[in-house]
Amino acid sequence: MISVIIPTLSERKLIEQALRQFDDVIRKKYDLEIIVSDGGSDDGTVQIAKALANQVVIYNGETRQTIAGGRNAGASNAHGDLLFFLNADTLLDDPDIFFSSINKVMSDPNVLALTCYVGVYPEEEKLPDKIFHGVCNRFFDLVNSIGIGMGRGECHVIRRAVFEEVGKYNRTLVAGEDFDLYSRIRRKGKIKFMRDRYVYESPRRYRRYGYHRVAFDWFRNAISVKLLKRSVIDEWTPIR
Repeated sequence: MISVIIPTLSERKLIEQALRQFDDVIRKKYDLEIIVSDGGSDDGTVQIAKALANQVVIYNGETRQTIAGGRNAGASNAHGDLLFFLNADTLLDDPDIFFSSINKVMSDPNVLALTCYVGVYPEEEKLPDKIFHGVCNRFFDLVNSIGIGMGRGECHVIRRAVFEEVGKYNRTLVAGEDFDLYSRIRRKGKIKFMRDRYVYESPRRYRRYGYHRVAFDWFRNAISVKLLKRSVIDEWTPIR
């Protein structure tokens, strides 16, 4: 079984299309369970998720749940041997081929986790999107090939046993939890970067802040997580 885990917070606009890509045929063919881990939405996200997901985990804490905490909560309620973490705005290039590729790659017991290329929705893609994500994808591919674990949270596929062994996502990290986790996994073994598969995300954050600011925030946060084991921001700002 593959457990697809999607953290949400006020994602009413995009969560339906993210969940509908896993239709009944795909779920049955690849033995999928779809888990939405909600951080306290009040916009109808939970109601949509309950209608389309196999399970909805709802956070009721007093403080804002981090994305890492949401992913961990979803994983704690999962039954699969493989955990597939996506964001609420993430779409696979072709779900059937994508899951076939996952099974093929993970049939190698030496592969502990995998990731892939990330782009923005093709119908919304502009030249700056192509340039920025082209550079990022090649950089992430390179650092994985030289032994530094790297994977964006839009696509993390991890063996459940390994996920638990390395201590899951660091829920105290507001950002950079994806880089931190894959760095720890890489110390245990191999991470596969699938060069023939894509996932697509909304360009909403890049449109709001621009690529210069996003890249700068990513860079300084990665340095802080690597050296100080903490994020440079106290709260992740949602863009809806």
